[in-house]
Amino acid sequence: MAIGWREPPRFRPAWLPAAICAFAALVFMTMTACRPVGPNYTRPGFTAPTAYKETGASDVLVPPPNLAGGGWQPASPSDGMIRGKWWEIYNDPELDRLEERIATSNPTLQQALETYLAAREQISVVRANLFPQISGSAGVTHFKNSTHKPLATPSSNTNYNDLTVGGQGSWEPDFWGRVRRSVEAAHANAQASAADMANVDLSLTAELANDYFQLRGLDAQTRLLTATVADLEHQLDLTQRRLAGGVATNEDVLQAETQLETVRAQLVDIGVARAQFEHAVATLAGYTPSEFGLPPSPLDLALPKFPVGVPSQLLERRPDIAAVERRVAAANAQIGIAVSAFYPTITLDGTGGFESTHGGTWIQGPSSLWSLGAQATELLFDAGQRHALTAQARDNYEAQAAAYRSTIFSAFGDVEDQLSSLRILENESGEETRAVDAAQRAYDLSNVRYKGGVTNYLEVLTAEATLLQNQRTAIDLTTRQFVSSVGLVRALGGGWDVTQLPK
Repeated sequence: MAIGWREPPRFRPAWLPAAICAFAALVFMTMTACRPVGPNYTRPGFTAPTAYKETGASDVLVPPPNLAGGGWQPASPSDGMIRGKWWEIYNDPELDRLEERIATSNPTLQQALETYLAAREQISVVRANLFPQISGSAGVTHFKNSTHKPLATPSSNTNYNDLTVGGQGSWEPDFWGRVRRSVEAAHANAQASAADMANVDLSLTAELANDYFQLRGLDAQTRLLTATVADLEHQLDLTQRRLAGGVATNEDVLQAETQLETVRAQLVDIGVARAQFEHAVATLAGYTPSEFGLPPSPLDLALPKFPVGVPSQLLERRPDIAAVERRVAAANAQIGIAVSAFYPTITLDGTGGFESTHGGTWIQGPSSLWSLGAQATELLFDAGQRHALTAQARDNYEAQAAAYRSTIFSAFGDVEDQLSSLRILENESGEETRAVDAAQRAYDLSNVRYKGGVTNYLEVLTAEATLLQNQRTAIDLTTRQFVSSVGLVRALGGGWDVTQLPK
């Protein structure tokens, strides 16, 4: 009799038949077809004014007049507005250099960046709940049972191996949209965090520009006072020579000395404020204050023109408005999450693998095992907890919507404040320029009268003090105009708009 070798039967995954795959696909399609419970998000309504009230300053560029048939609407939030690195509008290379360091060296901005990155990772954490959780296991165990155990038989095997390998899977299909609403909330919160980061960046860059211009304004004051000290030293020398010639009196000399020392004290006092602003600039730009210095540079820049756009653009340009609007969207998603608790929880579980006592038969069809099951759970009584949580979610949404409208009102108030400041300061600066010119003429005339012996030296000192005060006021007004212009840029959102939010 011929003995032939017969190929053993090939393994077929009997524990995962095609019917299971079809069932899983059907469940997935059913889940994706289900609309998430809860309200879909709609941005809270707000009607922006057609124009700003305060646009009278010459350095403010207003948009074109309304078109026929409706209000003028730009193509994008950036049209007719400052874009990108807003500080470059001042054409100051030193300011540009300092501002560039904020993005790489400021720890406050770095903190905001890490906060955003953490919020972004939360999206992946929540989205993972849309998919099954699958785990695998393997085990090798040797058993030695007692031959004297109860009900033992002589033929029972008391010494054997248990070899297992398999996997387990569990899935809670998102029939009611709880997970999808959670993803919506996480995505909106991540966008809000990104807007917060942009708002921190805008605040830091605006604060640096503010401190920088005030420092340069003090440099202009220093230049003026230094020139005044030199003039007063000349006046004191002249008065002393006139005293020696019998023309002036000791009182004239004392008055000249008093005026000189007073201005010298003012010059020293400016150094205190300048050092503080220099330290503030160093801190914002990421320098160690003890190793940082800015050379004197009086504020001789020309104030640039600022495009303000139309009021409706402000809703798309301010990062703080964008942040609170995104939190309204997140609060809306939380309502759907709360509503989903009223629906049953459905869970699918499955296991599969191989088990044998011998390694040769471990991974074979007869050693396979599997199970598949489903479970539905519905909470029948919770003493009104779910109703309270849903009402709480709706109240939180309304609170966020109110915060959104409040932020918009504050934003429009900020813009109007800065526009009015620029207009009033421009008018005041014009008046002060004329006052300086008049004080200069009065001082020149007093000098001529004093040298001609027509008047005493007190008149000269009074005229010079008046001139100095008006000159310092003019410099202060120029500095305030630059500070207000920075405030206007900040109120308008800088060079940012909502298109920069992560998708």
